[in-house]
Amino acid sequence: MHKILIIDDEHEILLLLKKMMERAGYLVDLASNGKDGMELLGKDNFSLIITDIIMPEKEGLEIILEMRKKYPDIKIIAISGGGRLSPEGYLESARHLGASRVFQKPFTQKEIIGAVNDLLG
Repeated sequence: MHKILIIDDEHEILLLLKKMMERAGYLVDLASNGKDGMELLGKDNFSLIITDIIMPEKEGLEIILEMRKKYPDIKIIAISGGGRLSPEGYLESARHLGASRVFQKPFTQKEIIGAVNDLLG
């Protein structure tokens, strides 16, 4: 069974994504910031990471860069609601750095589950 790590500093988003992924049959671990997410990555085997871009401790773009170096085969979905820039700017950077898929918040359950199913086969 595939295991997914979700990294987001918004507690409600973490719980919503966890519920969606578990209903779709995936195992899920959660991290509320990038630093904790990277620590979890070193302790378990994940098939896919869903990461927010704008977070404390370590931002999503940093996470994507590190993951591509340490875990080049892992699938990454980047999500963002924006920040100082428009979400499109952050998401385009995430795609350029190696995110498999990108989504602007808010996204639909159908969109995110469809992307996860597609990436994990």
